[in-house]
Amino acid sequence: MVHAQRGADTVLKGSTIEVTQSYKPKVKQAPKPEWKPAMPAVDTSRPRLNFDVPQQTLYYAYNSTPLRPLALGKNTGEQAYPNYVKLGGGNLSTIYGEAGIGSIRGKDHETAIHLHHISQKGQIVNQRSSLSGADAAFAMHKPAEDWHAGLSAAHNRYSYYGYDHMLYNYEQEDVRQAYTSVRISAGMDNNKDTSSELSYAPDISASYYAARHNTSEISAMLHVPVTYKLNKSLGLHIDLSGAVASYKADTITTPNNYVIAAPGLKLNTKNFSGHALVGFGLGKGSNGYILPDLQATLELPNLSAWVTGGWKASLRQNTYEQLTTENPYMASLYPVVQTRRDEIFLQVQGGGGDHFAYSAKASWWNYAGLPTFLNDTGDQKTFRLIYQDVQAISAQVSGRYFVARHWSAGLTAELFSFYSSTDLHVWHEPTTRITADVTYDVTKKLHTSLGFCFLGGIHARDAQYNAIVLNPVTDLNINGEYQILPRLSAFLQVNNLLNNKYQRWYGYQVYGINIYGGLRLKF
Repeated sequence: MVHAQRGADTVLKGSTIEVTQSYKPKVKQAPKPEWKPAMPAVDTSRPRLNFDVPQQTLYYAYNSTPLRPLALGKNTGEQAYPNYVKLGGGNLSTIYGEAGIGSIRGKDHETAIHLHHISQKGQIVNQRSSLSGADAAFAMHKPAEDWHAGLSAAHNRYSYYGYDHMLYNYEQEDVRQAYTSVRISAGMDNNKDTSSELSYAPDISASYYAARHNTSEISAMLHVPVTYKLNKSLGLHIDLSGAVASYKADTITTPNNYVIAAPGLKLNTKNFSGHALVGFGLGKGSNGYILPDLQATLELPNLSAWVTGGWKASLRQNTYEQLTTENPYMASLYPVVQTRRDEIFLQVQGGGGDHFAYSAKASWWNYAGLPTFLNDTGDQKTFRLIYQDVQAISAQVSGRYFVARHWSAGLTAELFSFYSSTDLHVWHEPTTRITADVTYDVTKKLHTSLGFCFLGGIHARDAQYNAIVLNPVTDLNINGEYQILPRLSAFLQVNNLLNNKYQRWYGYQVYGINIYGGLRLKF
């Protein structure tokens, strides 16, 4: 018999087993973002202009303040030299003076004061002008809103020298004209309070405007935009505006008032924004108006571009101040008629790379009572006002290339085609407007700029009452400033470098080449 032998149990001795692993910690790399340059967000608001600025033939340039991130908060540091005085002179009996005060400031408020004067005298008898003014602006910042106020005064003197000097011999006192204005304004904006569903920004202003020959005008304007947010994207909006004016010439007083209420909606999403408002207005002579304000903007992120289209209707008072600011040689007596303007437009804005921005716009215009100027009969030294119903189409392109603060170049061209009007021509309205400028910092101490202006297609009427086209306005200006010391610099301005004797208004040949310079002291 065979017996199976059972093996003895095996017992391991007590021991410790160590497991060793080589471990190297690593941080997971975040994906690298692809930065794409883009233009700032489009401001879809349509600001209301109190008056139209006339086409300028001089070029003014300044260096903008460097941008800084919003996270840094308000800069409360002291400016190196917040005040300056600028004095100079040149040919054409030019006397130039300018001063700025910016040192009146505190933690939550600042005040800026600007004074300016320039006077010139040309070679034509009675060809002279003098422009003087003072402006003061005050701003106060509160946690939830900003407040602002302004005060300005101006005294501008001209002479009616656009007559035939072979036929007429006027003394200076006979052709002298002077405009004096005083304006005060105030307003506030509560848009800083982002937690509030209700935002508003009321503005009010009042002015007194007077000229020789017993003419004066008192006016006041109020504008109150109010928005109530229904949610993050949609809001109820209403624009309330009104203006009153009383124009007095000799013993005749003419009222010129309007009131407009424009309710509607505002929409603002990630790639789309716009508003739809309908204005209901009551103007001079109890005339009623329906003024649509429709606008939509679509963002194209891949192209760094925005496409905007809309229909904007507005009402202009045609106050004496508005009209003589555009043409200071206008006759004192004129019919007061308000202008309704409609624009249907399509616009593309965008940027190419880090240094280029562009804009292109096509518009259809309809003017009911467009104010135009036609040289008067007789000695033709003044212009009478003619209101025309005009329809037109226009195309506008503009672009700017810039390299930090070293140099930049810009061009704007606007072409108008007046295809319908109630008169033979749209008098003294240019059909072509081209402006260009180049700014270049040669060194840290030497800053230069070059400006160019072209106006063409201006129709007028000659002494024989024949319709003519004025020679184009071609104006080239250059200026430079060199820093001699940290507080002292020298400047030189050359206007009408080509010495062209063009006429913006028929009979009023401009000054020839004008060179003046001087010193700027900062303190």
